[in-house]
Amino acid sequence: MRISTFWYCLKQGIINICRNIWFSLASVATISACIFLFCMFFGIMTNVQHVVKNVESTVGVTIFFDEGMSEDEMKAIGKKIAERPEVDRMEFTSGEEAWESFKNDYFKGMEELADGFADDNPLAGDASYQIFLKDISKQNEFVLYLQNLDGIRRVNYSNSAAAGLSSFNTMVGILSVVIIGVLLAVSVFLISNTINVAAAFRKSENEIMRYIGATNYMIRAPFVVEGMVIGLLGAIIPLSFMSYIYQQCIGFVAEKFQILSGIFQFLPLHQIFPYMAGAAMLLGLGIGFFASFFTIRKHLKV
Repeated sequence: MRISTFWYCLKQGIINICRNIWFSLASVATISACIFLFCMFFGIMTNVQHVVKNVESTVGVTIFFDEGMSEDEMKAIGKKIAERPEVDRMEFTSGEEAWESFKNDYFKGMEELADGFADDNPLAGDASYQIFLKDISKQNEFVLYLQNLDGIRRVNYSNSAAAGLSSFNTMVGILSVVIIGVLLAVSVFLISNTINVAAAFRKSENEIMRYIGATNYMIRAPFVVEGMVIGLLGAIIPLSFMSYIYQQCIGFVAEKFQILSGIFQFLPLHQIFPYMAGAAMLLGLGIGFFASFFTIRKHLKV
């Protein structure tokens, strides 16, 4: 594309916006509202998934070894398990460490009772690995693998917790797709109406351009530019104050719901905003491009 052609298309696109200023403003306002809702939803869902991921990281599978196994044999099995793609991290607890932890939990203030086991560790055979997975939905398959390994006598895991977290993740994903789909449909409809009005205003001009040899591209491009500019403005406006709203919401939750803030660690602005801004800008440009590109096609038969 020549520079002169680019500037012509940009100029005509802006002229179209100004010529139909009220339709354009209505489209920008509605797209801004849709993208604002998208940003709010993006922030909520991203934090929900972050919280779920943090909770998942605390749900582990614990394995106990056959009696009489040496620590070297246990660690050899642990090394084999660590090579599995599902494994995120593993923590080894020896029999001595298990006993010390048990004493701290159940004999606190009654240490003299624990002294009776000084020469006889009742948990000597309870060395274990606690295994944390990358994806909790893979737990059942992984547990089946562990149960078939030689040297492992017991596998402890919480099937209900894994199933609950996996179902919640699936629900969040489906809800995200549905809401984004509705927002996209509304935005595309609004820009299509604006482009239809602009094309109707320029019908005679388009006919003249066709008769003097203008290509479909030259006729279509200004309308595509118009749609993309409307979509871009619709993204920039909500993003310009979204960072402030996000910080205020986090501060409000931290102040008014201190119990929640202690349990849930929200993502800081600098981690979430670049992704939010990029998604919103691409969404605005994409909506504008596709809505205008396909809407103007029926007006090219002049």
